[in-house]
Amino acid sequence: MKKYGVCAAVLLGAAAVSCWGAGISLAGQAVIPQGLSVGDRSLEGLTLDEALETVSAYVDELLARPVILEAGEVSASATAGELGVVWSNEAEVTQEVSRYENSNLLERYMMTEDLAQEPVSIPVVTEVSPGSVEQFIAAELKDVGQPAQDAVIRRENGEFIITPEVTGYEVDVEATSQALREALGQGLEQEIRVTAEAKETVPKVTAAQLETIQDVLGTFSTDFSSSGAARSTNLTVGAGKINGHVLMPGETLSGYECLQPFTTANGYKAAASYENGRVVDSIGGGVCQISTTLYNASLLAELEITQRQNHSMTVGYVKPSQDAAIAGTYKDLKVTNPYDTPIYVEGYTKGRTLTFTIYGQETRPENRTIRFQSETLQTISPGAPKEVTNASLAPGARVQIQSAHTGLKSRLWKIVSVDGVEQERTIVSSDTYNASPAIVQVGPPVAVPPAAGQVVPGAEGQPDVPGTEGLEGGLGEGQSAGQAVPGAESQPAGQTVPSAEGQSAGQMAPGAEGQPAGQAVPGAEGQPAGQAAPGAESQASGQTAGQPAESTAPEAAGQGGGQEMSQPVPGAAAQSAGQSSGQPAPQAAGQPTPETAVPETVPVPPMS
Repeated sequence: MKKYGVCAAVLLGAAAVSCWGAGISLAGQAVIPQGLSVGDRSLEGLTLDEALETVSAYVDELLARPVILEAGEVSASATAGELGVVWSNEAEVTQEVSRYENSNLLERYMMTEDLAQEPVSIPVVTEVSPGSVEQFIAAELKDVGQPAQDAVIRRENGEFIITPEVTGYEVDVEATSQALREALGQGLEQEIRVTAEAKETVPKVTAAQLETIQDVLGTFSTDFSSSGAARSTNLTVGAGKINGHVLMPGETLSGYECLQPFTTANGYKAAASYENGRVVDSIGGGVCQISTTLYNASLLAELEITQRQNHSMTVGYVKPSQDAAIAGTYKDLKVTNPYDTPIYVEGYTKGRTLTFTIYGQETRPENRTIRFQSETLQTISPGAPKEVTNASLAPGARVQIQSAHTGLKSRLWKIVSVDGVEQERTIVSSDTYNASPAIVQVGPPVAVPPAAGQVVPGAEGQPDVPGTEGLEGGLGEGQSAGQAVPGAESQPAGQTVPSAEGQSAGQMAPGAEGQPAGQAVPGAEGQPAGQAAPGAESQASGQTAGQPAESTAPEAAGQGGGQEMSQPVPGAAAQSAGQSSGQPAPQAAGQPTPETAVPETVPVPPMS
């Protein structure tokens, strides 16, 4: 027993001597012996606190080192810490360094001997936070590369000209991020320099796709020969904003988005348009003729009609149910390309004709034809003229400031034929157009009592004949601008009006003895067109109070610019020769009027 005790004492003594030689005091704080380091930093001779401070400073130095990312002539740099690199094995390093401090005398001796024989270097392990590298690449190299350029097509002198596409390139964020992470994972002791990866970007539209645009899928024209200068300008400007649009398969064109904003800065002028059942001047008035013409061309091309609404009142440049209104986003025309190949939209004005043509690749059978037929189901009387007192007019004067509009209920048929034999008939739309009475400004009543037996304009029993329907806010057909309306509107010039019920046309009114038969009595409804009513001498010839600065197109209803879209429907109400589509037949005095539509009261943006 004494022998073993002596040996143990000798070993402890040797350990004490060894530890004292390594800088470790049995009573004081231990210092780390030679052979222990973190990364390339030796911890020899440091206390535990000093060693941990040294390691922390070393890691901070590593995280502050620059990382350089190159992409051609462009380079970007950031510190490892800015890239989201963090020290991930801090707990392991702290534990390993603390082992010496927390050991007994014998364990310290044994560790000192082991470190002397085989030094230990503890690595600093880092990791990159998710998404940080990708954000750095996207932000720093966002302008690197060349965007792809789509092929472009335009039509000049009746031919298509195609500019080929250009392939682009951009930084491949995913591949570059992977390369940067791998470089950071190899350690921060050496300089980190990474070259960004690039990838090609493919154009969305190629010349090969545009080369399929060769055939006319549908074309339609409308006439605006009666439009004023401002409205004509709007049609030319608006058609140019849609002209040249290419719709790839599934893409949609919005008439409103192409045409807006409706400002003078965008080229538009003030012209007449519809608003809440009235004709008013608005910037861009008349653009609804653009959407209407495009709508009919799209029908013939059999595009998908995504959105379309009719006007609140009838228009004169197409038949009922063939129109398409634009009023902000509330009423818009949207057409979608249903084909597997692109289509090209051409729009222009020539002379006084507006034309839209849809080009593409024809895939429909040659022996299959389509046509569209407008059917009027019901006409709605505008009712008696609405009189508005205007004290500035001469006593007894009457000036019509807005024509009457007959209301309609109509529908549009699509008829498909194969080898000339009808195969299918479907309803495209069913529409209602509001009736709107004529508006007449009336001067103060005439103070002079009438002569015995003379018929006074507007006397009781005198029938009120509604004015001829205006077309899209224009004057009644045949009515001169600024015509003073004597008692009733749309009476043929020079025709006498019976002064009492049952009196034949052309018969002298009582009290007009000696007046030739057929001569109009002053103040009667048969006063020649354009002649001012009694007391209206001050009204300037050709000037109409309240008339819009530019008349909307007063073409006869149903005129499609010379292009026939439909034929009469079997069973439809017969119309007199030369009568506009949807216009009611002349009505005898005293005959009951048809149903009158209730005008819209909800305010809506102007439409033309």
